[in-house]
Amino acid sequence: MRPPRDLQIIGDFVAITWDDGTEQCLRSELLREHSPSAENMGEVDILGQRWGGDGPRRFPGVTVTGMSRVGNYAVTFEFSDGHRTGIYSWEYLRSLGS
Repeated sequence: MRPPRDLQIIGDFVAITWDDGTEQCLRSELLREHSPSAENMGEVDILGQRWGGDGPRRFPGVTVTGMSRVGNYAVTFEFSDGHRTGIYSWEYLRSLGS
């Protein structure tokens, strides 16, 4: 999947314009709740057992304070609660707006 044409933090939202012209505005709280990090979602071992993570939960008032692209396939967000380890692939990020 191609990266977004534009990606901006605007107040409590992350605004995304995709290559096909589709636009999304995702709330910072939603992005934090669905962080794909092992801290949030846990990890699965080779036997299929999940370790750690307490799954999606609410993070009222949390905002995105920064972001960094990861190669040409993803982005990481820095949140006001200190969380910064989730890597959001373009596919995953786009699915959050559905």
